[in-house]
Amino acid sequence: MKRTCLIETFETLQKKAKDNIAFENIGKNSTMFRNTFWYHELLGAEKSCLKEDKLKKIHYKFENGKEMVEEYNVDTQVLLRRAWKVKGKLGGEGRWEVEIGDPIPDATPRIDAGADIMESKDQPLLSRRNTRINLEWRIRNLPYPIETYSISANNDERCIIVRTTNKKYFKRLQVPELDRFNLPIEQANISSTHQFHTLIIMYKKPQMLLDMEKEWYQEISKVKPVKDVPNDCKTQ
Repeated sequence: MKRTCLIETFETLQKKAKDNIAFENIGKNSTMFRNTFWYHELLGAEKSCLKEDKLKKIHYKFENGKEMVEEYNVDTQVLLRRAWKVKGKLGGEGRWEVEIGDPIPDATPRIDAGADIMESKDQPLLSRRNTRINLEWRIRNLPYPIETYSISANNDERCIIVRTTNKKYFKRLQVPELDRFNLPIEQANISSTHQFHTLIIMYKKPQMLLDMEKEWYQEISKVKPVKDVPNDCKTQ
């Protein structure tokens, strides 16, 4: 009887030790993003804030001269758009290259070699979205049924590959959010749906990214807005 009790006690201690280690690892992993170059780059950037109604815009100017703009929904605290400033070839003002969200209307005319070639309105159009729990890609003008698409994680090329069985479409989707944390692309985190000729690809955010986004919104909340536009001052 005593021997049984000793065995049970030993097993209980082992279980507690494992639980404590697991708990400590969870605590460490949840803050691992603080050790990344991306997080330190954001912290070191010069930041300004513009708040208008339910939209918060943060402008970043990094030490290497790069510029980035993020737009957040104030109610949901979800990132709606992230764009990077691309310098003009002739030293002009340049344009904004969108990483997440809808394209930013470009007031500066672009002179490209192929500007006279019009894109077909039926050509597949790719856009990025961001939700609380998922990274999303939406590809419009894809009329094929859902079983036509093959969507696979490719860690050798650091992308998600989309192809159709009828060989009508092929695309590599970059996942910069995972690259910044040096995280693998997990096939199990990929899901998809298809409706109204639009293929929607979703990638479940890893816990590290969720933790970082939550903490970072608290960090940018410390940036005082340079302009607050009251609702009653808006043009009706």
